[in-house]
Amino acid sequence: MAHMKIGELAQRTGLAASRIRFYERIGLLGVAQRQANGYRSYPEEAVLALRLIATAQRAGFSLQELRQLLPEDLEKWQHDELLATLHRKLQSIDLMLAQLTQNRAELGELIAQIEARPEDMDCAGNARRVLSQMRLLGRDEEAAGRPAQPSN
Repeated sequence: MAHMKIGELAQRTGLAASRIRFYERIGLLGVAQRQANGYRSYPEEAVLALRLIATAQRAGFSLQELRQLLPEDLEKWQHDELLATLHRKLQSIDLMLAQLTQNRAELGELIAQIEARPEDMDCAGNARRVLSQMRLLGRDEEAAGRPAQPSN
């Protein structure tokens, strides 16, 4: 079986050697064998494992989730468990997308309201106008020109 040093593994995966050592230290990547001179020696499977880790992180998996998902030996994948986890992550991403879409729409509306400032109104007055329209001012604060205090 062909083995490689960390530099070659880093080059083949596009990951920094420090990142590879980190994944090894936290148990996401199997511990490398040591050569007589002390250099780490990684098997070919390490390329696949690191690519899986990097891809999963880009997809939003945390290191803890990856630790639970990835088997020590890639030959021991639990097909049904893997699919269930991937489906749950997809649902989580869909919920996040929906929330981000809503946040974007609300921010766009806020920008539009701020940009619609009447020419004869100063910035503070415009802020009160916008907050009032968004129902973020209480009646007392609106009359006094102060923002409402958050309720605990």
